Amino acid sequence: MQQKLILVGLNHRTAGVEIREAYALAECDPCRLGLVSPEGPVTEAVTLSTCNRVEILAVADHTTQPEAILAFWAETCGGSVGVLGPHVYVHQGLDAVRHLFTVASSLDSMVMGEPQILGQIKDAYRASVDHGAAKVILNRLLHKAFSVAKRVRTETAIASSAVSISYAAVELAKKIFGDMSANRAMLVGAGEMAELAAAHLVNAGIREILVANRTYSRAKELAARFKGRAVPFENLTALLPEVDIVISSTGATEAVIRARDVKPVLRARRNRPMFFIDIAVPRDIDPDVNALDNVYLYDIDDLKEVVEENLAARRDEAVKAAAIVEEEVGAFSRWLESLELQPTIVDLLSRGEAIAERELAKTLKRLGPEVDPATEEALRTLVRSVARKLYHEPIVYLKRRTQEEGRAQRIIDSTRRMFNLDGDQVPEDAHAERKGTVVPLRPAQCVHAAAANGQDNDNDS
Repeated sequence: MQQKLILVGLNHRTAGVEIREAYALAECDPCRLGLVSPEGPVTEAVTLSTCNRVEILAVADHTTQPEAILAFWAETCGGSVGVLGPHVYVHQGLDAVRHLFTVASSLDSMVMGEPQILGQIKDAYRASVDHGAAKVILNRLLHKAFSVAKRVRTETAIASSAVSISYAAVELAKKIFGDMSANRAMLVGAGEMAELAAAHLVNAGIREILVANRTYSRAKELAARFKGRAVPFENLTALLPEVDIVISSTGATEAVIRARDVKPVLRARRNRPMFFIDIAVPRDIDPDVNALDNVYLYDIDDLKEVVEENLAARRDEAVKAAAIVEEEVGAFSRWLESLELQPTIVDLLSRGEAIAERELAKTLKRLGPEVDPATEEALRTLVRSVARKLYHEPIVYLKRRTQEEGRAQRIIDSTRRMFNLDGDQVPEDAHAERKGTVVPLRPAQCVHAAAANGQDNDNDS
């Protein structure tokens, strides 16, 4: 194929939290920012930005070099290639596919087996679709990544002993306080990580949970679920003297708790120790807080020690999971190769012949042993001829439509799905949500996606 996959990224192993927060790509629109354009070399892109990794996966013409993606990334974040470059890894072609499947299966996470990364990749893909930056190849690749992750979790025990960052944070708190039945905790932020932290705190026997969130209704909802107490976000500092543990995971772009806020709190607590866990990137808690007496502040990198205790138990399962990933990389490679016209024609004709042979075998069985060899050969010639004639017009159509500029991959992909040439398992309720509905064109789609009437953004089954 004339296009190639390029993945440029960094993670918790290649970059410290300072670099990760400086080069985060939250809410990045590759179309609006000019990475993906109808005339440019990059035709599709998705950006993933989490606490532990930032990645750009692009489909580009074969002349594009990873340096072009890196330069776009640095410029978007107002940084420089010189600062960003030493921290990134690059994967191209099937190595990029393998990396994506590995990440989606949580084999590359700080906490191997944790489930959050799959949801984060789904969110990133959804944003790419909304921006009009995901087309034939990324649609197929991302949906394949989701199915690989499901296979890994179903066929291995990688998730049975999994823990999340939130769980690791609570484990750290247990090491500090031991029995937590006399302690109160405050969750700053009410997202998925806060929800998980609340569940683990309750399991650890915490006395009470306070939830502070900018959207107060969400704080009330989360607090009610765990029999806790919602507090207004603006009263966060005033309520700090009541709590022993603070776990913060907001999406704020700057610190929400600073050293000057904590100093009077310590006096009010008569210097009883406080434990802060900051699992947000960018960080929610000013690092200067750690310089105060009787304060213990841990950021997301500090959780590595807790996480690594669990790695050994999962090593064997990771080997099984890696074998599944490798098998699926091979399957995706075959699909990529099939996007050329000739393999699809061969697959269509082979499918027709296979159906003809199956139906002939059923007929011969019904006719019994009295069918002579000449009659059997005549029937075989007949059914094969019918199959070839049935596929003649679709093949002529394919040859004509794939001559159109920029349409070949979509036409071939649609044909392969229509005749299920890749043998995909399609659930009975596939596309059920689309029946009888008209999908309006999204205003956020970029110009070239609109020109394609939105069809390039169709998802796989």
